Amino acid sequence: MAEPLWTSEEIAAATGGKLAGKPFAATGVSIDSRSIEPGDLFVALAGVRDGHEFAEQAFAAQAAGMLASRTVFGSAVMVDDTFAALEKLGLAARDRAPQARRGAVTGSVGKTSVTQAIAAGLKLAGRWHSSVKSYNNHIGVPLTLARMPRDTERAIFEIGMNHADEIRPLTRMVKPHAVVVTTVGPVHTENFPDGEAGVARAKAEIFEGLEPGGVAVLNADNRWFEVLRAEALKAGAIVRSFGAGEGCDARLIDFQVPGPHAVVQARLHGKALDFPILQTGHHWGLNSMAVLLMLEALGVDLDDGLSALGSFEPLAGRGAETTVALKGGQVTVIDESYNANPISMASAIATLGARKTGGRRIVALTDMLELGPEAAAFHAALAKPLEEAKVDLVFCAGPLMKSLYEALPPTRRGAYAETAADLAPQVVRAAEPGDLVMVKGSNGSKAGLIAQALVALGSGEGG
Repeated sequence: MAEPLWTSEEIAAATGGKLAGKPFAATGVSIDSRSIEPGDLFVALAGVRDGHEFAEQAFAAQAAGMLASRTVFGSAVMVDDTFAALEKLGLAARDRAPQARRGAVTGSVGKTSVTQAIAAGLKLAGRWHSSVKSYNNHIGVPLTLARMPRDTERAIFEIGMNHADEIRPLTRMVKPHAVVVTTVGPVHTENFPDGEAGVARAKAEIFEGLEPGGVAVLNADNRWFEVLRAEALKAGAIVRSFGAGEGCDARLIDFQVPGPHAVVQARLHGKALDFPILQTGHHWGLNSMAVLLMLEALGVDLDDGLSALGSFEPLAGRGAETTVALKGGQVTVIDESYNANPISMASAIATLGARKTGGRRIVALTDMLELGPEAAAFHAALAKPLEEAKVDLVFCAGPLMKSLYEALPPTRRGAYAETAADLAPQVVRAAEPGDLVMVKGSNGSKAGLIAQALVALGSGEGG
């Protein structure tokens, strides 16, 4: 039988809590009673609803025990503050696995995809651990740490932020041996009076948790590279760069999409590399450079890194494609609905423009959020990349996307609606066999509803 992730005795020692009820052994850690796996430790956090209210459901789903701050009917380690206890459990997990090489990913664009691509490489190299989904905030990071098995050899964590001073405590918790800043751009700028400069400083907080002699992997093509490099060096990091320019440790030479996959041509520390990847988005040229440098820093062989990139599929809502059968042919739906900002939007549009198609290129776009006072201008500015990509029809939803819709020539206008739900049926009606349809927008503006409606079209559910 596998060694448990945590015993109640270890949980009590890590958190300073006391066992109430029978001793137990947990094989996992969960904060959501709806997704409890048998054997999990259920951590009763306070949120919109108090986690203690779901104790009965957690035990019914066969939770092994709870981390609780008030009496429950079942075995529990009792603490004063369950959130503080979760943080302590995460720190204990880190400290009991001193052999684990830990990496951390941040950036304005691409955090989750790059994290998961790195995880795919770690998986090939030995006992590994990683963040799931976008568990990158003040709860997700300690939760991911608390889930780390004691025999882990390598681990990768995603660290995000909306404001200054949010990355700092999380990177100090993880104490990574290597970090990557994928890029810095106008994302969450409404929370920074000085815009992108403030975002860059906030991203640089990730260097403060680096273990001595740690590696900082930075995007040399980004305008904030020198700012980040200076902060990384100040923190004692070894800097590794990726980009298209000469002098980069990982240099992107070319990125071609001859079919359903892409081919990357690069030089890693001067050595020529040509390798296929399943991703077709042009931003994956640079992403793959970042992934290879991070895997190298975490002690993964290059062959394992290339193999991982060659089999890593686009994540749901982040470029995943679905072929929808219609009478007379097929529509290809590209689902980019999980998130959007000016950088990722321009990249996705350029990628669509580079795709060969016998039909039309259509985009359905919803608002990009948290862009501050320049939001309308950022949306209107998308008219140019849409023209350069020769997109045939543009559908827009949301008050901010109205600025783009009005900036488009009449021949490129598909339809406008106040909400994604109102726009979805109009996009569905417009789709014809042979079309390439990309859906993109911020998660909060519900772009996913449009993608779902298009995919349902092939199952006979659309209308």
